[in-house]
Amino acid sequence: MAFANTAGGTLLVGVEDRSRHVRGVPDALDLEERLASLVSDRISPRIVPEIEILPWRRTHVLALQVHPSASRPHHLTREGPAGGVYVWVGSTNRRADAELIEELRRFARGEGFDEQPMPGLDSEALDFRAASESFAPVRKLARRDLETLRLVTKHQGRDVPTVGGMLLFGLAQARPRHFPDAWIQAGRFQGADRSRIIDRAEIRSLPVHAIEEAIAFVQKHTLHGAEIGAVRRKELWSLPPVAVREAVINAVVHSDYAQRGAPLRLSIFDDRLEVENPGLLPFGLTVEDLPRGVSKLRNRVIGRVFHALGLIEQWGSGIQRMTAACRDAGLAAPVFEELATRFRVTIGTARVGEPVLDDTDQTILASLAGGKGLSTSEIAEAIALTPRATRTRLAGLVGRGLVREIGTGPQDPQRRYYLADRGPA
Repeated sequence: MAFANTAGGTLLVGVEDRSRHVRGVPDALDLEERLASLVSDRISPRIVPEIEILPWRRTHVLALQVHPSASRPHHLTREGPAGGVYVWVGSTNRRADAELIEELRRFARGEGFDEQPMPGLDSEALDFRAASESFAPVRKLARRDLETLRLVTKHQGRDVPTVGGMLLFGLAQARPRHFPDAWIQAGRFQGADRSRIIDRAEIRSLPVHAIEEAIAFVQKHTLHGAEIGAVRRKELWSLPPVAVREAVINAVVHSDYAQRGAPLRLSIFDDRLEVENPGLLPFGLTVEDLPRGVSKLRNRVIGRVFHALGLIEQWGSGIQRMTAACRDAGLAAPVFEELATRFRVTIGTARVGEPVLDDTDQTILASLAGGKGLSTSEIAEAIALTPRATRTRLAGLVGRGLVREIGTGPQDPQRRYYLADRGPA
């Protein structure tokens, strides 16, 4: 049942859980009939698994293959639909709470939580000025675009904000009242556990701005060090900004905002970064699917807006970009986990190999080794490329955490580049 409610799976009868020792079953045909009857009689709505008898040496093993169900949520008949729903989380069978059961029902209906209308409000609950400012670098936003982007929807003949609209651009006085946990809790901890916190931040801005603030918090502690005791600065370690950015954006886009009780969390330790959001993976998706670029969007409104703003490029590519950035920086691949009803990405900071650099990248890094900082034109001369091609190269090195740029913006003529572990603090 838990398999049918989530991403499907295969249950092997006759194999020990921990040791995976094959014991087999004494009467495979009889057990096959009894299991089929048991599943049919005790689970509602009915599940019909594919049962196969597999020969193994002198015995047999039963394999029950269960596909993700379109009739979810399924429940144990004797426990009822409120208390008898179970889901598969990691390697455990877990009873679903009321919020998770409702998400299963929405998923079966093909609905997203952030697409739902908020009938108690009107379209004026959205901060159109904030939305316009967010879209200004991309295009001019018209009020009719709010409906196209599903920030507002029709409900009983009038325009009301959607959940996604309120999460993204709700007025400051209304948004926290309806979604008190839609914020990012950031912390820098000394050592490898949470026993001593050095710095913390509560990031309660609108999501578009909160992402930048969260990334800035990470960069503050990965590129510049931290204040410990007396005021002094110490270089600690570096993370590829591309990987950090993708981890934070994925957490914001894929959070289950129907959950109550805990915000998104960003935790920096001496040896790793953890980015954690409420909500398991969307049903039908497993942790093993992620590195292959398989993607399912939980929040369609947020995803649509982020795509329009250029925060998301191609669906499913964020995990692969994150992994590639870590590999190119000489770090281990990120670790993805489902924990209780939350999802966590962990990026380690220990080098497991040398950064992947071609001859041109190595020449750039060598030219910056003096520590004085160079302009784009100076670097272009050193590598014999045009300024435009050089900027592309530099952007890649900055994204991988190997180079730092200091300046007021891309058009700043005084902008200079430094090695990530050098330059002005």
